[in-house]
Amino acid sequence: MKSRQVYEELKDLAEKLGITVSEQSFKQTAIRVKSGLCKIRGKEMFIMDKHASIHKKNRLLIECLSQRSHEEVFVVPTVREMLTTQSPKIRSKENDPNKS
Repeated sequence: MKSRQVYEELKDLAEKLGITVSEQSFKQTAIRVKSGLCKIRGKEMFIMDKHASIHKKNRLLIECLSQRSHEEVFVVPTVREMLTTQSPKIRSKENDPNKS
C-alpha cells in the first residue's frame, strides 16, 4: 500500500473515531506550532502541518490512533498492522537519548 493511501485510510479511521483531521499551514505563525490532537469546542481535532512529509503525517496519525480503541471499527489489515506494530517503535525512538 502506498504512503498516500495509508494516510487516507488513517484519516478515515480518525473520522470513524470522532477525530477530524485538518491540514493547516504553520509557516505563517508567529509562534512554534506542532501537529497534534486538540479539543476545540468539545470536538476532537488533529491539526496536521500540511507541509510535513507524507511519512511524518502517517507517523503522527499512527501514534495518535494506536492509543485509541479501534477494535470495533473496520480497519484495512495493512493499517491495522501498522497501528499495532509501529507504534511501540515510534515511542522507543522518541525516548532514545542517542537520537539527535
